[in-house]
Amino acid sequence: MPRRKGLPEWGEFVICTVKRITPYAAWCSLEEYPEVEGMIHVSEVAGKWVRDIRKFVKVNKQYVAKVIRIDYQKNFVNLSLKRVNEKDEKEKWNAFRKEERAEKMLEQAAKELGKSLDEAYEEVGFLLQDKFGDLFSAFEEIFRNENALEKVSISGKWKKALVEVVKKIFKEKEVKIKAELQIKNFSGDGINRIKKLLMNLEKDFGLRIRYLGAPRYLVEIKGKNPKQMEKTLVKALDLAVKEAKKLNGEASYQLVR
Repeated sequence: MPRRKGLPEWGEFVICTVKRITPYAAWCSLEEYPEVEGMIHVSEVAGKWVRDIRKFVKVNKQYVAKVIRIDYQKNFVNLSLKRVNEKDEKEKWNAFRKEERAEKMLEQAAKELGKSLDEAYEEVGFLLQDKFGDLFSAFEEIFRNENALEKVSISGKWKKALVEVVKKIFKEKEVKIKAELQIKNFSGDGINRIKKLLMNLEKDFGLRIRYLGAPRYLVEIKGKNPKQMEKTLVKALDLAVKEAKKLNGEASYQLVR
């Protein structure tokens, strides 16, 4: 189970499991903060008056709750369910599942070094969370840039193990970016001029161009870096507009979102 050190922050959304219920409150454990206890007062269960708290929360069921008060001396937090909207709940569960995936990657790196998951958290896990916010964000950054670990004071063995696991598990998905190009030529051999121009674009920029019906063409670029791909596509299309004018024609384009 993904874990974090210390106490959650005020306003943070957490995953909690109800352990016991009294007439006026539900007492919870926090999945990411195993040493912290939480309490949901009956007034924070729902946005309306609650006569029976048991109709709204169940023992052993997990909920997304918002931290509304922190007692640092008692390692205790007050939680709210009514201050969590549907968007907050969805985003928290998505983040939690990503962190579960990241923890498995951390555990795999630990096994390569003959260490336990507890040791992994103490030696590198909490440090990565402090630097990058969470484990998943840390591993994403490592995947993009291996030197990202230079920012963290961990051993060379750990750096090597983490990079190897991240590179093995994280695989960039190839994506497509598309645009519709409209191009016309007013010369007698206009079709040939357009054909040559489009062939050059495909060759010089690594594009795929398909005929949709005069004067429309679908232009595609495939790759693993969307930002760079869009820049390349726009550069190619701007050139097409410029060259079309030189060849006694006109062109325009629109990215397909």
